[in-house]
Amino acid sequence: MLPFTVCPVGDTGLLVSFEQRIAQSVGAAVAALNARVAAAAIPGVVETVPAFASLLIFYDPLVTEYDAVADAVAGKRSLKIHAEYATELARQLVYDIFKDDAYTRGLNVYLTINSKDQQAAYSAVRSNIASFDKVRGYRGAEGQIRLPASLDEQAKTIKQALHAAASSPNLLPAIVLSTSPSIRAAISNGETVTLDRASNAFAGKFLKAKPDDPTGLRPGALIRVTRTSGGWTLSQIPQVQTGFMAADFRTGAIRALVGGFDYDLNMFNHVTQAWRQPGSSFKPFIYSASLEKGFTPNTILQDSPFYLDAKKNGGQAWSPKNYSGKFEGPMPLHRALEKSQNIPVIRVMNAIGPKYAQEFLARFGFPASRHSPTLSTALGSGTVTIWQMVEAYSIFANGGYRVQPYLIDKIVDESGRTIMTEENREAGDESIRAIPARNAFVMSTLLNDVARRGTAARAGAALGRPDVGAKTGTSNDSNDAWFAGFAGNQVAVGWMGYDQLRSLGSKATGGVLMQPIWISYMQTAVRGQPIYNRMPPGGVEQRAGEWCYSEVSDGTHAESSTPVSSGDDPVSSLLKLF
Repeated sequence: MLPFTVCPVGDTGLLVSFEQRIAQSVGAAVAALNARVAAAAIPGVVETVPAFASLLIFYDPLVTEYDAVADAVAGKRSLKIHAEYATELARQLVYDIFKDDAYTRGLNVYLTINSKDQQAAYSAVRSNIASFDKVRGYRGAEGQIRLPASLDEQAKTIKQALHAAASSPNLLPAIVLSTSPSIRAAISNGETVTLDRASNAFAGKFLKAKPDDPTGLRPGALIRVTRTSGGWTLSQIPQVQTGFMAADFRTGAIRALVGGFDYDLNMFNHVTQAWRQPGSSFKPFIYSASLEKGFTPNTILQDSPFYLDAKKNGGQAWSPKNYSGKFEGPMPLHRALEKSQNIPVIRVMNAIGPKYAQEFLARFGFPASRHSPTLSTALGSGTVTIWQMVEAYSIFANGGYRVQPYLIDKIVDESGRTIMTEENREAGDESIRAIPARNAFVMSTLLNDVARRGTAARAGAALGRPDVGAKTGTSNDSNDAWFAGFAGNQVAVGWMGYDQLRSLGSKATGGVLMQPIWISYMQTAVRGQPIYNRMPPGGVEQRAGEWCYSEVSDGTHAESSTPVSSGDDPVSSLLKLF
């Protein structure tokens, strides 16, 4: 780790003053301590407190002044580092420890966030979310005001309306002054801007809305505008939400954390507080469990129709399908994971026993209460947080150790005395081993395969590194899109979805929606990093190009649709079926 740089609050866009954060709103509390956050992000409420007098010091901060409107008008790209969700989480953690003393002791709180990585994550999230939202069409004006006839009164009314509107970087609130031939609008610095021709096309029917339509674009309408290289254009605040987190999988140090599209618009931290279905990004954990029950990457699995009648499935018949709706017949386990086929992993779950799988999942930090001992759990029907997924994927990347993510590195008082420091147990400490070293190694190579020739191949090609391992994930009805993986010494997980559960759209998958964000982040985060070489541990050998447990032979998995009881031995059960 590079030396920390101490910067006074206010001199850097990265050091976000808690006084500003608290003055704006009351944060939604999550777990108090790093360990508690890692175990389960517990929602709660923190009461309004006095201005936080402590200083936040980030890893490798950038010094900059920031004025959103001035930068947008000048066409400049702001250098402010947006880490609002991370700083609010840090405030909650510090307050939980020091209570009201946190606001009077002059504490310097050193965080693990890397400014370069944080900015990369924020920029990737913002640009991709905005693009996703725009292609789904314009939703109309946010509100309407009546414009007085007097120009002086009009300017005063506009100023008040814009001051009351929530601000978001480069999504500036504006009041429409006229709509023909182009849309003209006033922004908060008193300037009038003319929007490009594309804005009229984007606005579409809203330019012809009835006078009583609150979403219509007419003089007095409250809209959003964005400064682009080609001038000003009509925009809008996205409805879809996201969360993204990256950490050093060896130490657990969090390098980037983006809890949503914009903290000032939605303080809910989707990294720690949002429990969502992981979809296919959960399959690696089931395959990991299967390695301990006699399966290998070369085991032949059947991708053919699977059916459970109501009596065998809790009163409801179940006939799952693959995402494509097609069945491809026999295929090796590694290929099933690469293609993210549903039926093969269900058959694996059926063979090893859902109860055993549920118990194995606990090794990764997934509580049994969130993942039922049913076959659908293999498809990610349980719920997880992004924080949990970062911790879990770190286990595959670091050799099998359950390293806890952490945000606060140390706390120093006003005299310069270190009063608290993080002593996180790191990879290599056998007391935190979660899975055997060879299990982690084989799973890392399987995820490498997914990034080479599977659903995450775009990420592998974009980074051009052999140490990339990743998996896509999409939940039922495309309500959740995920991308999780590792490269260099980092693991990163991203999610996209609506707060109020609804589909992201047809063909809206983790590979399509979240993979570009993950790639954009990793291209910055691991640039210049040496390749992370994973050496094969004892007990494995390479067969047919895949690493397998030495003592386990490759075979064919053929089973009926009758679920295996948790006490049955999968291999013995399979032999009875030949």
